[in-house]
Amino acid sequence: MKRLLSALALLVCATTALAATSMDEAFQNIADEFISDLPNLSPVMATMIGDHSADDELDNVDDAARKETLLLLREYKAALERLDRDQLSRPNQVDAELLAHEVDSNIWQIETLREWAWNPLYYVNTSGGSIYSLMSRDFAPVTDRLVAATSRLEQMPRFFAQARGSLQPERVPKIHAETAVAQNQGLNSIIDTMIVPEMDALTARQKARLEAAIETARDAVAEHQTWLEEELLPRANGDFRIGAELYDIKLAFALNSPLNRKEITARAEREYEAVRNEMYEVAKTVYAAKHPMTAFPDNPDEAYKQAIIRAGLEEAYRKLPPRDGIVDIAKQQLQQATDFVIEKNIVTMPEEPVEIIIMPEFQRGVSVAYLDPPGPLDRDQPAFYAVAPLPEDWTEEQVESFLREYNLYSIQDLTIHEGVPGHYLQLALSNRYPSILRSVLWSGTFVEGWAVYAEQMMIEEGYQDYDPLQKLITLKWYLRGITNAIIDSAIHVDGMTRDEAMKLMIEGGFQEEREAAGKWVRAQLTSAQLPTYFVGYQEHRELRGEIEEAWGEEFTLRRFHDQLLSYGSPPVRFVRALMLSEDIPRRGE
Repeated sequence: MKRLLSALALLVCATTALAATSMDEAFQNIADEFISDLPNLSPVMATMIGDHSADDELDNVDDAARKETLLLLREYKAALERLDRDQLSRPNQVDAELLAHEVDSNIWQIETLREWAWNPLYYVNTSGGSIYSLMSRDFAPVTDRLVAATSRLEQMPRFFAQARGSLQPERVPKIHAETAVAQNQGLNSIIDTMIVPEMDALTARQKARLEAAIETARDAVAEHQTWLEEELLPRANGDFRIGAELYDIKLAFALNSPLNRKEITARAEREYEAVRNEMYEVAKTVYAAKHPMTAFPDNPDEAYKQAIIRAGLEEAYRKLPPRDGIVDIAKQQLQQATDFVIEKNIVTMPEEPVEIIIMPEFQRGVSVAYLDPPGPLDRDQPAFYAVAPLPEDWTEEQVESFLREYNLYSIQDLTIHEGVPGHYLQLALSNRYPSILRSVLWSGTFVEGWAVYAEQMMIEEGYQDYDPLQKLITLKWYLRGITNAIIDSAIHVDGMTRDEAMKLMIEGGFQEEREAAGKWVRAQLTSAQLPTYFVGYQEHRELRGEIEEAWGEEFTLRRFHDQLLSYGSPPVRFVRALMLSEDIPRRGE
């Protein structure tokens, strides 16, 4: 049963005439309560952030659990509203804004967006994540983690039954049902690869219980798979497009930025033209090196620019990785990027461990790669740079399309984005910030924006010896972020079709067919996440310009980056206020 805020926290918050130090104390009570309540909100999420007090529990996902969650969230909302935020320290003003934003977002998602009723992937991800998060990192002896996994496996029948009771098949979009069918059995692969090989560490009694729990879980997965295939999929008739009203609110919660949908689209369309023109200028140097007698026209039309850019990209596509060698290449390139960052004194290089792994099966189908950082409470654990293997049922044509997109230059860009100085480096430094709350409530816009900024910044600093092919590919990847921002709202609000989206991505963004097809699927499965890359990059780039002007000759990349990343990962507008000593933004500003 979820517990409400302590009487002490509510009493302190209700007192409006407190001194600043007491108000900070009151807020800290609320923040501490929220962190301690995370296992009540979601035991699986608590495990992921490093709170292991409920590792043996599996989320309740029925209507009663949602009502309890809403009750708890409203208690936090009321407590936060009692605070006089003007009396808080500047760091606590930021954290109070972040917590209020998070609480309101969660209430809106449960009450209004109601994804729990139409997105079966939520339950697939929770079931797989519940075991993966226990076994992927050595935060405790393996026997303890296996015992906790045993308990969660035993609860799978209840969990899947609650999921089926929550989902309303007629509201489920077909693409969500199809993806759930494809991913649901991924839990079995986690059991086979992460549980079974470790079972001999248990006592005979513990092992017998775990074996029984595995059979229970496999039966539950099979039952749920049958329901997904025979009940949900045939009846799935929901619209994956969430519409303008829901999209705009979801976007505001996702970005926590003053930019709205129309402003983002207008910016992205301007940047789309500018980046394509820059790609043309870079591609000219590549083309001229191969065809030195070429005379380029003074005012080329778009068809001519398109041909020259494609010719330049074709040179990059000659450097392809082997089908089964992407992980090994990423490891080599990660070390190369690390050496460059240290040599050029670009930013503090963390010592926290990072491992490149094959993406777990239950998480495939949405993105090609991701960075899975350790939770804020498990800071000594490794980060995982996960790369998805190529599907075994792909044709040779599909494989070639994918490898052209993820050529050696692209994998280098991807490794910068996910690894150094992108997500791994940034999140490792972020986890050092003393506020656990801020680490838990990290901003996707800040994080993704930094990673895109890192790609561009590394090339500007001479990475790969100013190789024009690397610059061309890196610009292509930025163009991908721009088209992401354009298509996301165009699909969910304006009704953009698959053909229209594919044309923009392939012709406009120079993406290969497999990449564009995967992005179309991702855009259907998600909403308001794809713009975070472009918006975050724009905000990071603008902030750097302001700091360069403010610091003048005292500006260095190392100083700027280290200070920027010293505040954790709040939305960029809060970092801007902290760095420039301006008022902390309030919600709605």
